[in-house]
Amino acid sequence: MTPFSATWQRTAKASRKSRATPGTWRCLHALEIADTLIGSGAVGVVVVDSVAALAPRAEIDGEMGDAHVGLQARLMSQTTRKLTAVASKSRTLVISINQIREKVGVVYGNPEVTPGGRALKFYSSVRLSITKSQDIKNNGTDNIGTRVKIKVTKNKVAPPFKTAEVELYYGEGISREVCLMDLGDQCGILEKSGAWYSYGETRLGQGRENVRQFLKGNPELAGEIEGRVREAVWPSKVVLSEEEAVISSEEII
Repeated sequence: MTPFSATWQRTAKASRKSRATPGTWRCLHALEIADTLIGSGAVGVVVVDSVAALAPRAEIDGEMGDAHVGLQARLMSQTTRKLTAVASKSRTLVISINQIREKVGVVYGNPEVTPGGRALKFYSSVRLSITKSQDIKNNGTDNIGTRVKIKVTKNKVAPPFKTAEVELYYGEGISREVCLMDLGDQCGILEKSGAWYSYGETRLGQGRENVRQFLKGNPELAGEIEGRVREAVWPSKVVLSEEEAVISSEEII
């Protein structure tokens, strides 16, 4: 289990957040905590980190090397059925983080598999595969972040199999400014000449890191660029007035 960073939690942009740590990381105990939080309706998001670290009681109480085939998958199958119904009723978002394992002897096809059985895959509305792409270095020496590739492997609410790349900076998270740079360049809002970036008559800087710092120091300009990027990405999005949004019963019929 990855150690929890209280320092990182303080940097998270959330007004209220709670954390529960089962003493022995027993699978049932952790899932009961999640069930209670989801059913209470007092929280909007519940994160389980991680599914692979949820150990069944028989595994914890048993000896090292004992085989416990299918215990975690069986419990996850029972639990996900219940949590799906409870989360739908309380309108709570449940995020389950998992890990990757590899099946032995696979010659054709993808050998990667996720722990916890197939139930979690089936009941999930959206599944994301997140992999490291490359390191981000400051002046070519120190690692300051990671470029991450995200692939939508399942999506019940939108077209699946889309991919995206974001830059994750240590102690900061996903960089909004880098997203604006990439999308602004793709949409023709920003002009790129060599390593220089420009917005209209304004020169933003030379090099991605310098431009990122410039946008961080000029939030109003970054907000203006973001507004234009959103208009370019979603040009058909129409905002209805309150009168236009009202639909009579005759129109529904």
